[in-house]
Amino acid sequence: MWQQQRVSVIFPTYNERDSLYAACRDAWECGFVDEVIVVDNNAAPGSADEARRGGARVVRETVQGYGSAIQRGLAEATGDLLIVSEPDGTFSAHDFLKLLSYSDDFDVVYGSRTVLQLIWGGANMGWFLRIGNMAVAKYTELLFNTSQLSDVGCTLRLLRRSSYEQMRPYFTVKGSHFGPQMMAMSFLHGFRVIQIPVNYRRRVGESSVTGSTTKAIGVGLRMIALVSGLRLRGRRRVPVPARHEWAVELKGRSNEEAAVSAGSR
Repeated sequence: MWQQQRVSVIFPTYNERDSLYAACRDAWECGFVDEVIVVDNNAAPGSADEARRGGARVVRETVQGYGSAIQRGLAEATGDLLIVSEPDGTFSAHDFLKLLSYSDDFDVVYGSRTVLQLIWGGANMGWFLRIGNMAVAKYTELLFNTSQLSDVGCTLRLLRRSSYEQMRPYFTVKGSHFGPQMMAMSFLHGFRVIQIPVNYRRRVGESSVTGSTTKAIGVGLRMIALVSGLRLRGRRRVPVPARHEWAVELKGRSNEEAAVSAGSR
């Protein structure tokens, strides 16, 4: 709980079985988290068991892709403040406090992994990835004339529920470049947005994206095309996808859960 607001943490998982338990326990131990959701996105066998052992609620998303997993996790979350992170050991739950502190004044808080003093030894943030993320971030900053940006690919971020609900109908990206779509939508909606430096540590295991230079370049190019297109079209022309069946089901379920929760207080 933070300032009388429930806090949900969302972890997507595909190839993080060996670090899931520790990530879930760290989230609980930061002292402000009310709910940890792990989205099993066709993850390695045993991943769900590790997540439950760490006290998380596991939900399954069969449509493969980072964007699909995050959208499912956000739809399932019940908190007022929604923290999106990675369970691969790269982020520290200690930085959740930074995000929460800034949430008092901002609608969306994005993390940045490009501050040299906070990049740990062995972290997968060499000069190529660092400069690439900074370049696309500055391009995005210029396009949307927004607050200072230094990292377009950081997946540690916080959203107020009210902001998420406004952006949700415009989320269309299922893959690795979902993060920049969320970022662009927050600018187009005129939210109070800030990006802050966070710790970036060595990953447990190998990433399916940044572990390959070719894949990383491909994701970067898709990010550039995405933010350029959104800037040209504006949010009113962004296609609104058909709602998932589970999203409709969750909407009805959330009303029932809210009533039960209110009665239990």
